[in-house]
Amino acid sequence: MAAWTFLTNHAHVLLCVARDRGVRLRDIAEAVGITERATQRIVTELAEAGYLRREKEGRRNVYRLDPDLPLRHPLERDHAIGEILRVLTPSPVEAAFPAP
Repeated sequence: MAAWTFLTNHAHVLLCVARDRGVRLRDIAEAVGITERATQRIVTELAEAGYLRREKEGRRNVYRLDPDLPLRHPLERDHAIGEILRVLTPSPVEAAFPAP
């Protein structure tokens, strides 16, 4: 029987970032079960869509999420990603959403 989940890899990547703003791509890849290249592509897509921003702190990237952006599917557009992340991450998740 094939394995499947309710959330996409994009959602899993956002969850990893919400839990740890300084998480490394290799750690995200391992947690989600995808390659580092796929992780990089997803992070780039999320950044291009405005869901996250990459910032440099020393030699590492840290991420800033925008919790107010809507989910992308028409059935879910009346909900923001912050709603999902707050339900699926340990408290307090607001640390992942610092003001710019």
